[in-house]
Amino acid sequence: MPDDLPAVSNSFDGTSGQVFQIGVVQGDVHLGASRPSPLPLRVGVVPPRAASFRHRAVPVADRALLIGLGGVGKTQLAAEHARSLWDAGEIRLLVWVTATSRDAILSGYADAATKLAGVEQDAQAFLERLGTTSEPWLVVLDDVQKPSDLTGLWPPDSGRVVVTTRRQDASLRGERLLVDVFTPEDAGAYLSSVVGPDDDAAVLAEELGYLPLALAQAGAYVLDRHLSCAEYLARFSERRLELMAPDELPDDHRATVAATWALSVEHADSLAPRGVARPLLDIASALDPNGIPVDVFTSPAVLEFLGVDASDARDGLSCLHRLSLVALGQDVRVHALVQRATRDAWADPATVVRVAADALVEVWPAGRRRVLRSNAEALRAAGDRWLWREGCHPLLFRWGIDVGTSTTESVVEFFEELSGTCSARLGAEHADALRARGLLIQCRSEIPDPVAAAAEYRQLLEVQSRVLGPGHVDTLFTRRSLIMCRARADEQVTGALRDLLADQVRALGADHPQTLTTRNNIAFVLTKAGDLRRATAVAEALVADSLRVLGPDDLSTMVRRQSLADLRGEAGDLTRAVADIRRLLEDQVRVLGPDHPRTWASRGNLVHWLHEAGDVAEAAAECRTLLQDQVRVLGARHPEVRKTRESFLYLTAQGGSGRPTPR
Repeated sequence: MPDDLPAVSNSFDGTSGQVFQIGVVQGDVHLGASRPSPLPLRVGVVPPRAASFRHRAVPVADRALLIGLGGVGKTQLAAEHARSLWDAGEIRLLVWVTATSRDAILSGYADAATKLAGVEQDAQAFLERLGTTSEPWLVVLDDVQKPSDLTGLWPPDSGRVVVTTRRQDASLRGERLLVDVFTPEDAGAYLSSVVGPDDDAAVLAEELGYLPLALAQAGAYVLDRHLSCAEYLARFSERRLELMAPDELPDDHRATVAATWALSVEHADSLAPRGVARPLLDIASALDPNGIPVDVFTSPAVLEFLGVDASDARDGLSCLHRLSLVALGQDVRVHALVQRATRDAWADPATVVRVAADALVEVWPAGRRRVLRSNAEALRAAGDRWLWREGCHPLLFRWGIDVGTSTTESVVEFFEELSGTCSARLGAEHADALRARGLLIQCRSEIPDPVAAAAEYRQLLEVQSRVLGPGHVDTLFTRRSLIMCRARADEQVTGALRDLLADQVRALGADHPQTLTTRNNIAFVLTKAGDLRRATAVAEALVADSLRVLGPDDLSTMVRRQSLADLRGEAGDLTRAVADIRRLLEDQVRVLGPDHPRTWASRGNLVHWLHEAGDVAEAAAECRTLLQDQVRVLGARHPEVRKTRESFLYLTAQGGSGRPTPR
């Protein structure tokens, strides 16, 4: 052991944290600086406090179920409880999860785990983290629709959990608190706090059933129109009679909200910019009530639908917020009862659903994918049939491909359903049905069984060539997928790829993403065949074109730059390989961040090529800093950390000190 390391003692008086007792070690061991804590941390969007929020004497336990009908204020109570604990410093981790489906819960947990670790993590990692941390935490599961969605996903008993739901199933855990409408005293006091002293406030509150949501909308309307409570009550009574058929007996809350909504949206629509508020609310009512990105409402599809510019759309959202029809913050939130009343009044549901779907597709590439998946799920529930008016809407393909970034099982299940639905609704030889079939083959069997996948691709290719034509983009995509399956099965496919490339250039153009991908495939098979000279020449030209067409910040460009650096290293040009990776790392750190898995992969490759070039000391130094960063983010026992540690010990055994070389 080097002389500059302190002697080892088995006395740990006053020590906290992880302790390692080690027998014999070859080379240095370095325990980097303790990982900077990500806490305190808030994950998810806590709904903002409602205007004129009124505190209610509802004691919320550490494991609480807030149960009640829609519109009674369950979410507001949970949000106020979360804020009070956070502001008092009683919790260091606050996770707000919109729990309307199992997928939404899994996504929310995974998002929290990722923010805690700094790298992509799954829901199980989050639950494990909650069970092992000594830090105080609160998880809010808002608007649980089905108790079965929480099977295996209940947070451990070591922290606080609040659940809001309309359900009273025995399987729901926690102290049950029934949240009802306001008391007459609270309702009258609430209205008076909004509109000022009014002798008829108590009468109006009673007519509205003391429902907090209806009271909020009525108060905002009265205040904005400078009415008395009696004047509002007259308008409300007229509107409710118009909305209800004589023999109709709807839920009291639904009827009340429908009438207050009708008055408020009429007023919002009359404000400048005129005629914008109602169609905006139509779009919002087709999407996730718990959070719609503002970008959706300023997307080209929505702006064309409204006939206004982005500033007018934002002003329209402000009008809705002003009348308590939506809550405007980082995202747009709209109560489910308001959504239902709005959907009941849709004049053209097909257009609303398709515009909302177009908007989600447009914002998806740069958006928060978990939030967008929740919105796609809500849109499908609100108007799935309208997504099939002109074939399968591209949103469903976009959603399914994005599901593939989570688990193979879920994406296979998704495309099995989508493929079956396409065939049933559109016919087995419709272009969308064929595309769904191809994506199902790709996600189900391409990697584990390339031979079986190739057989399925051949059958699909025959149909696509006949129905769509040999130059169709989907036909060419299937053709390339078939060729690469053959390559994975160790067939010689260089000639087939070159023929495909020529057809793609003719049909799609030299700069089409599929054309560039085929050139990358050619470099891959040439490398696999050992023809490094030609593979390098192909990769060099491809990187130049990727930089020109896609730019240096594009992820596929970065992957191709790494492949080129590796090819140069394999061909013996080690100095250039090291220089290429160092330049690539500068862009990766800038675009992806220092702790992104792809950045780490490039750093690992840098260590490899430094070692191959004979610079063992610098390789060990780079490996040491990589190990420190991985331990900081992933923890000492992660498999990736073990691999990097093995590399570091190997390098130090070869004489590398693991300390940076002076420059």
